[in-house]
Amino acid sequence: MIRIGREGGRKSVFAGYHPLLNFMFFGYAVSVPIFFLHPLLLIISLASALAYSIYLGGRKAALFGLGFVLPVMLLAAAFNPLFFHRGETIIYYFYYNPITLESIIYGLCNATMIGSVILWFTCYNAIMTSDKFIYLFGRLVPAMSLIIAMALRLIPRYQAQVQRIVAARRGIGFDVSTGGYLTRVRNGGEVLSVMVTWALENGIETGDSMLARGYGLPGRTAYSNYRFDSRDRLLLASFLGLMTTDLFCLVTGTLSVQYYSRFMWENIQPFASIALVCHAAVSFLPLALELREDALWRSLRSRI
Repeated sequence: MIRIGREGGRKSVFAGYHPLLNFMFFGYAVSVPIFFLHPLLLIISLASALAYSIYLGGRKAALFGLGFVLPVMLLAAAFNPLFFHRGETIIYYFYYNPITLESIIYGLCNATMIGSVILWFTCYNAIMTSDKFIYLFGRLVPAMSLIIAMALRLIPRYQAQVQRIVAARRGIGFDVSTGGYLTRVRNGGEVLSVMVTWALENGIETGDSMLARGYGLPGRTAYSNYRFDSRDRLLLASFLGLMTTDLFCLVTGTLSVQYYSRFMWENIQPFASIALVCHAAVSFLPLALELREDALWRSLRSRI
């Protein structure tokens, strides 16, 4: 079983499933909070995304959540009531501008949506590697899939290359963190110059390499070690059943909410409860697979 992406040697079980299932899950996980701004759905999405990102990334993911995602959420939550004053329930006047309860609630929901989407994309980067993306879309849109795959791995590769350049220059006495202000600026500029040169050269080499391999030509075959086995079929059936039920209940309006001009939501009906349960089941399913595998591994080790 393929297990990748966990900190400290432990790796992801969900990444070992077929790339179609990985992409299907993240497409659902990102789309639902964007198109259905129901508070309960958003809370489930944020909780599941946070839990899975911490599982995959460990301490780094927790620090990322506190250092980046939380400030972004707070900024988004504060932005809406300060600049949008729709709503009937005025609770305060800020420089003669009304701060309404409805705009505060809508801002909090927007912040929750943004936070969950950012966290799901961090999980996506750990699970959906560039070779999986090219495997799924290389034959349909070869040029576009290559560009997207390169863009997705752009920031991590550039960060790693910058660290290598800085470490190499530090070894020969040109550290960007020591010396006077002008010295640090000059050393930093040289690091930037080397980085730009490397990026341009790497892009040319990648293009020439893909051209030499006949990428995108009709009839070109490609090696792949991905196989859709019985385990994938079982997970696909689970995904389709839960997602179809959830989306059907959402589209039919069983979880309707109104933010303006007065915040109102309907009582949770049986079909709405089914939608929430299905959404939670899909959102927490990858984490449940990981925890189940960990429990099985600990059980097997205890018998040795």
